[in-house]
Amino acid sequence: MIYMQSVSMYGTKGWVIARNAENPDDKLEKPERGEGAMRMKKRLALLLTMLLLASLAACGQTGHTDNSFGEVTEMAGENATADGEAGSPAETEEPAPALLRYMGQASIRVTAAEGKVIYVDPFSGSDEDYAPAADLILVTHAHPDHNQTDRVANRNPDCRIITQDEAILDGAHQIFDLGYVRVEAVEAGYNQNHSVENCVGYVLTFSNGASVYVSGDTSTTRQMPELAERGIDYAFFCCDGRFNMGLEEAAECAKLVGAKRNIPYHMAPGTENHFDREIAEQFHAENRMIIEPGEDIPVVPVI
Repeated sequence: MIYMQSVSMYGTKGWVIARNAENPDDKLEKPERGEGAMRMKKRLALLLTMLLLASLAACGQTGHTDNSFGEVTEMAGENATADGEAGSPAETEEPAPALLRYMGQASIRVTAAEGKVIYVDPFSGSDEDYAPAADLILVTHAHPDHNQTDRVANRNPDCRIITQDEAILDGAHQIFDLGYVRVEAVEAGYNQNHSVENCVGYVLTFSNGASVYVSGDTSTTRQMPELAERGIDYAFFCCDGRFNMGLEEAAECAKLVGAKRNIPYHMAPGTENHFDREIAEQFHAENRMIIEPGEDIPVVPVI
């Protein structure tokens, strides 16, 4: 009986129980010595065969279980990662701001959060200012103090140039959505030196939602009151008073546009660095911001 229980540990117990249930009164007869030995050998051989088969079956079952467990573990791991991410407090990182450098006159360089480099009206500035490889060059009009694209010698292979010719098509101002920046051409001109038909300003909107308006060479335009609807963060206004509107008119334009930061530029053509601090300080616009050539500012939404 003890041996039969030991065998049952390998899966033969059901067979033994079935045998005994079929012949409940069956008793083993005491065999002759030789005959008993032979029967014992046969029984041992049968038992060994059954043990081998049971072991193989057990190994196969174990392998299947391990494989299934491995798959479940992998899926559980993926779910655990997803659940962990979902369960943890959501981390909403603010997109990095673009970085704007004023280079004098109407020349500006902006490095977008995505690393793309934009030049506006290349003319003023040092060679170092123009060292970063350009991805986009914007030109407001054809006058030489705004369109020196040759200064941007370092350009990425897919660098794009947008001038007033591309910005105005069939009298309509165009919009260019480039992914890293949305460029909207707007009216400029309205004076004897600059025609609205071949001059533009630009509104640049970056991936963090911040926006920059550059007036280009202009006087008051009919579109400026509409720009107030844009909620512009930074606005650059020309104010030289010789080729374009002067300081007083520029301040009035700042009221019309309603930007959160108003910046004077293109104030002193022909002077060193094409900038004059004293003139800039006479720009009496609300929320005035003065940026000197070579100075960088982060372009972030202004609250």
